[in-house]
Amino acid sequence: MHASADTIVTPSAISDRRARYVLLVLLLVYVLNFLDRQVVVILAEPIKRDLGLSDTQVGLMAGLAFALLYTVLGFPLARYADRPRSDRVGLIAVSLALWSAATALCGLSTNFVQLLAARVGVGIGEAGCTPAAHSLISQMVKPEKRSSALALYGMGIPIGSLLGLVLGGLLADVLGWRHTFLILGLPGVAVALLVWLTIKDPRRLSGPAPLETVARPPLTEALKEMRASKAFVAIFVAAAVVAFLGYGKGVWTTIFFMRSHGLSPGQVGVWLGLGGGASGVFGTWLGGWLAERFGGKDPRRMLMGPIIGMSIAFPFLLLAYTVTDWRLAILLVCIPTVFNSLSYGPAFAIIQGVIRPQNRAMAVAVVSFGQSLVGLGLGPLGFGMLSDAVTPLAGPQSVRWVLLGAAFLGLIPAYFFWRASRHLARELIH
Repeated sequence: MHASADTIVTPSAISDRRARYVLLVLLLVYVLNFLDRQVVVILAEPIKRDLGLSDTQVGLMAGLAFALLYTVLGFPLARYADRPRSDRVGLIAVSLALWSAATALCGLSTNFVQLLAARVGVGIGEAGCTPAAHSLISQMVKPEKRSSALALYGMGIPIGSLLGLVLGGLLADVLGWRHTFLILGLPGVAVALLVWLTIKDPRRLSGPAPLETVARPPLTEALKEMRASKAFVAIFVAAAVVAFLGYGKGVWTTIFFMRSHGLSPGQVGVWLGLGGGASGVFGTWLGGWLAERFGGKDPRRMLMGPIIGMSIAFPFLLLAYTVTDWRLAILLVCIPTVFNSLSYGPAFAIIQGVIRPQNRAMAVAVVSFGQSLVGLGLGPLGFGMLSDAVTPLAGPQSVRWVLLGAAFLGLIPAYFFWRASRHLARELIH
């Protein structure tokens, strides 16, 4: 396989105003990405009751069904996004329209198999979003601003999760889970048109843009470059564990408040959605700011926020899952949410910094593979299987037992982020 010529538009070729607009639109896309991905979290318990599912089936529907096609298709779509003449904007627009339509179809499902198939459709659509978006952002902004730019894009995770929980919970209480899927899925089609009509891929800009021509290596060489980077490998492991805990706790913490505290989907959606969403937004922004503030002089400090934050989060989680007052429990859950959200901006900025531009979308796809397969695929499913396993001993408190055990596991990604920080001074390209 021969290397092909690739053309990259430098950040100076794009105005700051235009870059800000594109970044805000991509943030909106990512909000819808996580709204459609996470609304199933708040709807899991009423779906379980309506369709007569087990906790294992809930975990399969909420996680693995989405993750399988998301991870498999992520690689070829990312490889396409790295091609010199690919239209990353078109890829994002088509992907958004597809996953939005699949979300709406979830509401038409009458059995577990149909719902599972619709969730697979959501995963197929969303596979085309993040690698292409990261590639666009890294091309449009200067390297020293990459952490904050990617952190802004990453705010789509807590904002989308917040809206999924709040709107999903309120709509479910009033209209039921089927109408909730329909109402929240369809607006994405209109946003897809906005993306298609108002954004142009910088590769296709005309005029005297400064260009840099580089060679796009074969896939095997791209993967070899990632394996050779100790920082990349450590971040890959850390991000996968963060996702496993985040997705697992995300699904089962909402169910915990319904089962152990007797809250309705609407109550959990409003209180946990607003509290957790605001905490996630603040933590994601703070992580990007800290990385730029302290990592400029010493790259090893770019990851100090997530290293420290994840190391001190577990006592708050232990208290959250044992107190009897649900309001205090939600407050205690929100504190470690800030700590656990610090990693998005600096981690993905480092990935863009240790991997050459012509392989960046593929690098994001590889990390997303770990996050999705291990995190989204196995997190909700693993927590659900453990809940079923301990039910004979714990009864209705089985979810509480599982969450208490998971509280300590945040020390694992903290260790791997520390491992990654040791190699940054040597490995960062720019």
